[in-house]
This record gives sequence, structure tokens and C-alpha cells, in this order.
Amino acid sequence: MSNSAASILPDSPAARHSAHVAPPAAPAHCIVRQDDGVYADLNALGPALVAAVDAIFLKNQYFAGLDYPVLVKALFGHGPELPRHPRGEPLVRLAGDILPFSPARRQLYRAARIADGEAEYYFEPVFMRDEDGEEQPTSLDLDEFVADMWMKGIRFGIDLEAVRGAISSGAAGRIVVARRLPPTPGQDARVVEVTGDLHRSDAPRQLANGKLDLLSFQNRFPQVQRGKRLLQKLPRVAGESGFDLSGIVLPPELPDDLDFNGWCGPGTIIDRLAEGEFLVALQDGFVNVERGSNRVSVGDKIISHDGVSVRTTGNLDLSGDFEEFGEVQENRVVEGESITVHADVYGHIASRGGTVLLNRNLMGGSAKNADGPVVVQGVASGAVIQSAKGNVQLQRAENCIISGAKVTVVEAINCDIMADEVDVGQAEGCAIAARRVSIERALPRGHSEMRVFVLRPDCSRIDKAIGMIRERVGQFGRLVEQRRAAIASLAAQPEVANYVKLAGRVRKGELVLTEQQQPAFKKMAAAVAPALKQMSLLNQEVKDIELEQKAGMEVLGRLETQRAAHDGAVSVGIVAVAGDITVRALDVEPDTSGSESKPYDLPARTIKARLREASGAELLFAGSSGSFSWSTSDVVAS
Repeated sequence: MSNSAASILPDSPAARHSAHVAPPAAPAHCIVRQDDGVYADLNALGPALVAAVDAIFLKNQYFAGLDYPVLVKALFGHGPELPRHPRGEPLVRLAGDILPFSPARRQLYRAARIADGEAEYYFEPVFMRDEDGEEQPTSLDLDEFVADMWMKGIRFGIDLEAVRGAISSGAAGRIVVARRLPPTPGQDARVVEVTGDLHRSDAPRQLANGKLDLLSFQNRFPQVQRGKRLLQKLPRVAGESGFDLSGIVLPPELPDDLDFNGWCGPGTIIDRLAEGEFLVALQDGFVNVERGSNRVSVGDKIISHDGVSVRTTGNLDLSGDFEEFGEVQENRVVEGESITVHADVYGHIASRGGTVLLNRNLMGGSAKNADGPVVVQGVASGAVIQSAKGNVQLQRAENCIISGAKVTVVEAINCDIMADEVDVGQAEGCAIAARRVSIERALPRGHSEMRVFVLRPDCSRIDKAIGMIRERVGQFGRLVEQRRAAIASLAAQPEVANYVKLAGRVRKGELVLTEQQQPAFKKMAAAVAPALKQMSLLNQEVKDIELEQKAGMEVLGRLETQRAAHDGAVSVGIVAVAGDITVRALDVEPDTSGSESKPYDLPARTIKARLREASGAELLFAGSSGSFSWSTSDVVAS
């Protein structure tokens, strides 16, 4: 820092106003006067510099050639960056000089009116008395104006251009000369997406042949992998302080923070790293956002609240479980694993396994499960409900086609039902076929007959197959005995028995032949060679026959297992007959191919056609009152 100081020059611009005023006092220690101007010490910014500037103005002095933006930045930290000192010293140039502010000149300046954060000043022509006491026109000075406003409490926000323009124009008028700087609000903490995998794609799905499926969306339910970053919390950003006209700091309001843990649902975790806070997937699965909250979860189940329609989702072919809170509209298809719908279903539900649960009504659509139960808690009307291997449970069914391993219906009206076991509370005008039928109350419905068919296994074909295979397996046993008897006869010949015994000892090393004995041993081997060859062929035949016998025994075991499965009780029981009904025994041929197909595992149209064609089956009961029960071992009618 330079120690040289320059006094006010006699020919300075303000000398004509202050010739009778004493030279200004030395500035405070943090205001430095050098040959080329007045500087502020950057090491003393803040309150100390404000006090130093205040002390200069209190001594009836002002800064000539003031750089007001630099002064504001140095005092309050607001504005553009401060220029660097040419010599790298910690100084910044404020003005050209410090000059006296004469009382005569000070009287030219009026008071400003302050209201609503603004200062208004009335500009008008000004006059000063000369040495002869006569008033002469003069003008205000911008540097003096700043000093005068400072002493009147306006230290921040002076509009230099407005003041300069008013002074140069010389016109009378009131203008705003200073404005308060309101604080700049900060930014609340927020959460942003850090992956594009969260976004749905409602574009039509492209099929394997390149064509577009206009009824399905490309990616309605996004799926992410374990460890994928989903969301990031951006911390709150503090606002910038403002300033009153007096230079008082106006702090901004504290931005709101947020609890990022509230965004963390099952299958996710908060990962706090040096680069930020992230919501990360803990497993592979589908992304779900809880309705009414910001909780994000990743799981095997898809949860939807929008319903299934052309507008919302299109047809769905999903790889996981699905839970829908909205309606499934007409002709829309939902395929997946376990499927739960809490609203009415008008479309088609198809599950590859798990459970199909419809908590409301199934109207005109279908619910099918390849390997699991189907449950409808509401009313099923004009629908198809089928389970290839599982049970079907319904409350009320009207005009439906129903099939499954076991069908349980509280009330069935005009339905076609085929299953292994059927349990109905009240059946009206239905056609029901099963191995075991239990009905609490049965009656016709209008023009619809009430018909019951007992599926009685006809095992004649399978019994015939079992007999044929058993006979064939017995033949294999006899052939094996014959071959073994032939082998034993050959082995009993003296020459063969002696050779086999002697060769065995030689092979084990129990007997060592001399050179004289070897020709005789070879002659013996040549003599029995035809018999040994025949014995080898017979042994191979025994092995081949035993393999065929084993395969036949396996087929026989499967057929006998299937036959035993069809030996179970075949029965029908109707507690109350309340109108004309018929009960018939319908012979069905069990499957002998070893497949898992069942008599009831048929298309809906086929089930309806078979029940209509079965009217000529053996009649077990025809009546309009009482009760009826029947089984393969006993028939009781009352």
C-alpha cells in the first residue's frame, strides 16, 4: 500500500464552492488517498468501511468523481465484481478526490420523500448568491447529491441515471431517485428424476413382424433394475439478501426443506453420496407411485389406478402381478400372473398362474386362469369363467359358462357349468356336469330346463389297454426264461464247462500255462467257440427283452395309476327339487395319452355344445319335487 497522500487541488472542480472552507481532514484509516484518487482498503470492508464513509460525510465532505456502484459493492456487497488494483494491492478506487461540502451548496438540496421503499425528490431550478449578494443560477452536482442523500438516510439504491438526467435537464418535477432492493427468494428443496426409465411410453407396441398393435401401448408400466437411481433430492438454495434505502440488510425467507425419506417406499432406499441424495431401487421390478403421496416403490406387482381402456393403457401383456383399482373396459385384455381388480370388469382377464381376484362385478367379459383359482366377489353376468387346473368361486352367476377343477357358486341362473366337482347353493335353469355334483336347491327358470349330468368314467378302453400290455409283459417274461434255459443248457456241456472253468483261472492268474500247455488250451478254445458265440447272442437277447419288459411295465404303471384315479366316487346330491329337473349319467372316456387335460378343460363354446348334445344320456332321475342322491354304488330317490 502506498503511503503518499494528495491534498485537494486548488483548481479542483469544487474549489469555486469551497474557497472559504478549511481543507478537509484526513480520511479514516480504511480510506486511502493516493495521487490518482481515493481508495478503499478491501481488508476493512463491511461495518468499518461504512463507518469510515459516514465519518467523511459527517465532516461536510463528499467524494468527487464517485464511482457509486463500486461504493455500494464495497459497503454492502451488492453489484458487479470489484475491479482489481493495477499493482495488485488490496485496494479499490472509489473516487477521484474528497472535497469539502460547503454549507451554501448543501442548502441547495431538498429533503426526499420516502414511501413504499422508494425515495422521491422534487427537482427545480436552484440559485446561489455571489460575492455581491446577488442570486445567480447554478445546478446541483451528482456527487453532492449522493452525499446529501446519505446524510438524510438514503445510502442505497440511488438511480444515478435518473438523477443525472434530472440535473442536466434543469426542468422542475418529482422523480424517483432511489429504490429499495427486495430480497431475492431462494428455491425450495425439490426432487427430480435422474432416469428416463420412469416415463411411460404410450406409443403403439411394435409386434415381432414389424406391424403396430394399435390396441396396446409400448411401455405403460416402467420397469427398472436393481441399483438404478430413480430420483435425486436437490437441496434448498438460499435466496439473496435485499437492502433497504438506509442500507439495512433485508434477509430472504428461508426456503422450505423436504423429507426425502417420505419418498422411499418398499423396494427402494435413500443413498447419500458426496454427489447428492438418491432414491435407488433395491430390486428388479415395476415402479409404483402411491396415489395421494410421493412414495415410490419397486415391486413385482403392478398397481394401477387409471383403469384399463383404450385411452389409459390399451391391452396389457404383463410379466408380473397386477392390481387395478379402476374399471377394465369392454374388449380390453389384461394378461399377466396374479391379477386383482377392485372395480367392475367388462373386458377379458387372462392369468398364466397365481390368483384372479375380481372384487366387484364381471359383466360380459371373461376371467381365465391357466394354473390357479378364479374368484369373483360380485355378480358375474354373461361372462366366461374358466380355470384349467384351479377352483372357481362365485357369488352370483347369470348366463355364464363356467369350468374348473372345482366350481362353487352361491346362486347360478341359466349357466352352463362343467367341472370335476360342482357345489351350488341354488341352481335355476342351468346345465351342470361334473363327477361329483352337490346342489342345495334346483329348479327350472322360465323356458330354461334344469339339467344335471354326472360324468361317469367309461374305463373300457383303458382296461383293454391294461390287459393287452399286461399280456405283452408276460410274454417278455416267458421269452427271458426260454433264453436263460438255452444258455444254461449250453453251459452244462462238459467241454464248455471245463473251458469256462479253466479260462477263468487263467484270467485271474491262478493258473499259468507252460509253453507245452498253450497249444492244447488254444485247441480247446477253438472247439467250444461256436457254443460260446451262441451263448453271447442269447445273453444280448435277454438284455433287449428285459429293456422292452421294463418299458412295458412303466406304461402299465401309468395306465393303472390313471385307472385308479377314475375309480373315485361318482355322485350327485340334490337336497331340494323345486321344479322339473333331469339327472343323467354321461359316460366320458378318460384320457390315456398321459397328458394333463381334463374333461372340463375345453373352450367355452365346446362346453356349451356338449351339454346341449348330452340330452340322450342315461336317465337317472326326472321329477319336480323331493330330493335325489346317487352314486356309483347306490341310488336313493324320494
